Amino acid sequence: MSDDTARAAALLRGHRASIDRLDAILVYTLAERFKHTQAVGRLKAEHALPPSDPTREAAQIARLESLAREADLDPAFARKFLNFVIAEVIRHHEQFQNTD
Repeated sequence: MSDDTARAAALLRGHRASIDRLDAILVYTLAERFKHTQAVGRLKAEHALPPSDPTREAAQIARLESLAREADLDPAFARKFLNFVIAEVIRHHEQFQNTD
C-alpha cells in the first residue's frame, strides 16, 4: 500500500468514526425528544386537546429552516426531516387520545 493510500485509508477511518459518533448522538437526541413529545401527547389526551397544533408546527418548521441556513444545511432537507418527525409525534399523540 502506498503512503498516499495509507493516509487516505486513515482519513477515511477517522471520518467514519466521527460519523458513527454523530449517528449515536442523533439517535439519543431523537429518543430524548420523543420522551418529551410523548409527555406532551399524554397532557393533550388528558385535557382533550387536539393531537396536532398547526400553528406551532409551522413556527417550528420556519425555525428549523432558519437554523439550517445558519448551519449551512439545505433548508428543504431540514423541513422534510422535521415534517417526518412531526408526523411521528402526531401519530403518537393520536394513539394517546385513542387509549385514554
